[in-house]
Amino acid sequence: MLQTSFRTFEQLILSPNRPIRRTATGLLLAGGALAIALLVGVFGPLVALALAGAIVGGTAILLDTHWGFVALVGVAFGLPFASLPFSIGFKPTFLDVALGALFFVWLIKLVTGQEREFLGSPIGLLVGLFMLMSLFSFLFGLTHSPPTSFLVRRFAEIFIGIGLYFAVINTVRTQAELEWVARWVLLGGWLCAGIAVVFYAIPEEWTVWVLDRLARFDYPGGYGALRWIEDDTAGTMRAIGTAVDPNVLGGMMILAAGALAPHLFARRPLFPRWLIALMLATTTLALYWTYSRTALFGMAAALALPAVLKYRRLIPLAVVGGLLLFLLPQTQDYVARLLEGLAGQDQATLMRFGEYKDALILIGRYPVFGVGFTGVPDIDLYLGVSMLYLIMAENMGIVGVVIFLAAMAGFFVMLLRTWRTTGFAVEREALILGFGGAVLGALVSGIADHYWFNMTYPHMTVLFWLYLGMAAATVLIQRAEGQNQQ
Repeated sequence: MLQTSFRTFEQLILSPNRPIRRTATGLLLAGGALAIALLVGVFGPLVALALAGAIVGGTAILLDTHWGFVALVGVAFGLPFASLPFSIGFKPTFLDVALGALFFVWLIKLVTGQEREFLGSPIGLLVGLFMLMSLFSFLFGLTHSPPTSFLVRRFAEIFIGIGLYFAVINTVRTQAELEWVARWVLLGGWLCAGIAVVFYAIPEEWTVWVLDRLARFDYPGGYGALRWIEDDTAGTMRAIGTAVDPNVLGGMMILAAGALAPHLFARRPLFPRWLIALMLATTTLALYWTYSRTALFGMAAALALPAVLKYRRLIPLAVVGGLLLFLLPQTQDYVARLLEGLAGQDQATLMRFGEYKDALILIGRYPVFGVGFTGVPDIDLYLGVSMLYLIMAENMGIVGVVIFLAAMAGFFVMLLRTWRTTGFAVEREALILGFGGAVLGALVSGIADHYWFNMTYPHMTVLFWLYLGMAAATVLIQRAEGQNQQ
């Protein structure tokens, strides 16, 4: 019905009859001008612009599911914490709207038969079990800690974020769709990096001015939003972009740089090679300015997979980068902080060790299913630890962690088995190694960071499963093509 209406209107706009064409165009312009005037008058220019963008984006998603990924990537990388300027019992975030629209259109297509086949993939059962385990743990936790509307919404975002894996592999089924969505994913990471670099390079008061404008969408504003090493305002400032937290921004840059790097030497890059180099330089600079040590190791792991399997020229590039890091006078403070962290001598590392100890106490008392997501049953315990696998064990117990690790191991077995048996077509080599490397980098950074599975940062869960889904979709497309050729 909606598509028919659009086609009718399109025929009027493109009609060969000049009076009809002019009348339709005039009505369109008049209606658009009236809508813009009303939005600006009622909500103000900034909110009006956001609402107009939401209307255009929502219409595009209804017409084509793949535009949902564009909206999701733009929000997750660009404005992950922005909320709509009204309440429906709670304030929906842009992330809620993007996720909801994408899943709504996909599920409608499944129900109406437009999508006739549901793909599970070789690790689909494990991902589904992980989703069910997270739901069980959430409900189990309600027995001792009643939820708030905020916690229910955040858990829903994480739960749907995990389910994004299935949305990706079921809607990205051809090489053309894979490349189209991948381009937007890479551009989204570059957008995030570009914002972070600009915010770091311009004067602090300019950055604060922009953040204060975003405060209307519930973004933290003022100078308190800026971050420094060890919270020393007289020391070195850390890049945050619109990610709010420098470590979270570092995690985003792992994904962005990991997915980009293989295209630098690929025979079929998604963008011109000079543009890939510029994008990779931007993401690397943004990652460096976060001063996140775990992000640095995560990026190294992300580059290791494509370097070992295919693109050996990444190895000298990484060596040169490492030498510059350790030899340039401008980077010596960074190196000193890196070495302090490795030696366990700085305050942040010591605090992490304390969190690990407390987390192990909690896991020791509730080892099987954890304590859920809403709170703890004992007054001497607390939820929260700077490690992906420990916080997952706190929430979902050892059972949840084992299922997650089994799913991740299954993914890499699936990738490596396909690589060794049939190989990947030229146009898919950089894609699988980029997305696969980014997932590996995230898992390595999770050894000392928790944001990949944390109620405070649901967009990071969304991004992780989006990248995993893109990698799995690449494998499935390769396998389907191989079966068709037999």
